[in-house]
Order: sequence, then structure tokens, then C-alpha cells
Amino acid sequence: MRLPSPSMLVSVAALVIATGGTSYAVATIGSDDIRDGSILPRDIKDDRLKTNDIADGGLFARDFAAGQLPRGPRGDIGPRGPAGPEGAPGTGRWVLINAAGQIEAQSGGFTLVAAYPVLPNTAPAPGDNTLRANGNVYIDAGEDLTDNAIVATIALQNRVDQNGDTITGGRAPGADANPEFSGEISVSQCNVPNLTAISTNCAPTGAQNPAAFVVSPRNSDGSVTTDNTRKRFYVIIS
Repeated sequence: MRLPSPSMLVSVAALVIATGGTSYAVATIGSDDIRDGSILPRDIKDDRLKTNDIADGGLFARDFAAGQLPRGPRGDIGPRGPAGPEGAPGTGRWVLINAAGQIEAQSGGFTLVAAYPVLPNTAPAPGDNTLRANGNVYIDAGEDLTDNAIVATIALQNRVDQNGDTITGGRAPGADANPEFSGEISVSQCNVPNLTAISTNCAPTGAQNPAAFVVSPRNSDGSVTTDNTRKRFYVIIS
């Protein structure tokens, strides 16, 4: 039998060493032999990692994209927290004017300037028009109202028969047949310097300042109220 040539022996030896070396490397490379961050997603084939390849607790919420993790059940309602500190007192103020144009009740600080008398715009000299109200009610709030809101509303009344039909519950048929429940009202601050667009030129002398406001109650048709058609109303300052 012919012996293999020296070159053949060298080739076989190299093959054995190479194969054995690769097997050795595969068997001995561990986690400590791989630098952090050196294994990239492209180095792992799809579906090669299985559940058994990942240790329990080895993945965190940050390892998943938004929406990949199912939402867990809602937890129990926690115990009620302690009560918060008491808030500061409110700053709202109010006044109730009765049908005669008088202050019936208030939170404090309001004074009546003029109410309801309907006088000529100009009285012959030496006539006094300082209390001319022309069907309106003028009130002094005791403070500058430039930065305040003013709201007026008619007070509901069902114990006064204003048209003599003995019906005071708002159930009389016909248009405007329930004057006890109808009417109009508007309100504005008086004489605000440099703010003429949001204030009113108030005639009574005592109302010509930014602490005063005018309330204009009217019947449903816009006419001036009279003694037997006037109603109570509230004004709220905030």
C-alpha cells in the first residue's frame, strides 16, 4: 500500500486542529466572554430565543414597545386621603332689593342712592334732580367695582297677585299672563373713568363714582315698572 505524502499528512492535521479548536470555542464561550452591547438584534435569527432561554425576571417593562404588554386588571380603590386645608372665605357679596326699592337684606356694605321715582330729565330751576332715578335703582357697593362682575336677577315670588286674577303660581294661560314670574332686568357699573364702554353714565350725584351701580328692572315688554308691577331682585358682586 502506498503511504500518504507529507503534504497530505499536514493537511489532515490542520483539519483536525481546526475542527477541534472550533468545538472547543463553542463549548467554552460564556456570558463573561461577550462584551456588553456587542450582540445586536441582527445577530439573532427570528424565533431563536424561546421562553426557556430567558431567566424569570430577566425582562422589564422598558424592554417592550408600547402596546406589547396586555393591560392588567384594575387594582382596588385605595383608602381615602386626609381632608385638605380649609379654603379662604369667598369674596362674593349680595343685596336683595324689595318691590319698594329698599334694601331688604344684604351681605353687608351696600347703601341705597336712589330708587324708582320717575322725574323729568330737567326740573325747572331751582328744581333738584340729584335723586332722579327714572325707574332705576342706584346702589353704592362701598368699594371700587372696576375689577368685579355684577349680576342681577329677579326674585321669584308666588305670594303676590300682581294682576288681580288670584293666580300666583305661574299657571295662568295666555301671553304674559303671569307678571309674578315675568320681567326683565339689567345692571351696569356707574361712571368708570376711561372705561366708558363697560360703564353707564349715572345721573344721581351719589352714583357718579366707580363704587356705584345701576339696576334697571323692566316689564316683559320693556316698559318702566310701576308700583303694582315691581318685584324684588337680587344683585351679586363677585
